[in-house]
Amino acid sequence: MIDHPNANRTVRSRRGAFSLVAACAAACLLASGCASPRKMAINMVGNALAGTGTAFASDPDPELIREAVPFGLKLMEALLVETPEHKGLLLAATSGFTQYAYAFVQPDADKLEDEDFDAAEATRLRAKKLYLRARGYGLRSLETRHKGFSEALLKNPEAAVARAQKKDVPYLYWTAASWGAAISLGLDDPELIADVPAMQALIDRALELDESYDAGAIHSFLIGYEMIRQGAEGDPEERAREHFKRAVELSEGMQAGAYVALAESVSVETQNKKEFNELLDKALAVDVDAKPEWRLLNIVMQRRAQWLLGRSEDLFLE
Repeated sequence: MIDHPNANRTVRSRRGAFSLVAACAAACLLASGCASPRKMAINMVGNALAGTGTAFASDPDPELIREAVPFGLKLMEALLVETPEHKGLLLAATSGFTQYAYAFVQPDADKLEDEDFDAAEATRLRAKKLYLRARGYGLRSLETRHKGFSEALLKNPEAAVARAQKKDVPYLYWTAASWGAAISLGLDDPELIADVPAMQALIDRALELDESYDAGAIHSFLIGYEMIRQGAEGDPEERAREHFKRAVELSEGMQAGAYVALAESVSVETQNKKEFNELLDKALAVDVDAKPEWRLLNIVMQRRAQWLLGRSEDLFLE
């Protein structure tokens, strides 16, 4: 339950606004007559829908968002049929499907693991498919910005990403994030494993162009990835810790995700239970209301922290 004093009014307002967007979208999709006004109307709705992420990100009720997001994602897909190169919608679909799978679908699989292995595997497969769906929109978004990008990326990743500029960083990041998440759930899939160089080129180029993007989001991603990166110089743990340090600096310690990432990837790997507990305690201590734009993300990551603490006996050998 949302305990904000204006919660009910806020929810009604958001539902009303969302319903208005949906009604407009439906009218546009069904409209006949002159194509140009119809396309203009669809673009206007697309622009409005692409900007709904901020309202979702600040919501204190993950269950409400879990129920609302699928409809929004399907509406984006419907609009993309009409406007396949709408950059805002493509980016929103890439980030939306990625975040929905990470925040709500993949955790379900983790929780099912001990009770029903087959159900857990089926849920992970669903999460992987959602990540790949997001990757598809991400590659389409990069293609609209750089013709021939997708084909070039698979042939020569380093040369392909060299074309990207700082304004491309959100597209690089979310495409890499969705791709990396799919790979992590598809380690038995040779085709996905073969895509690692392309995914890695995307995230490394994003880091090179704007390492401060989204208050350290790229560094947070790389905390876990450095522990499994192949062929890199230096110690993986040191690289991961450097990314952690920078992520905390850029977010001013106000994002729980960096603490969870280091605990889950490095502390468990090195069997440092004391550090594991300290990091997750710091994640839980983050004030979710201090930065409203990160509220939902921090709530989701704090739930992850609590779940990990509850599994410490399984993760560490006493």
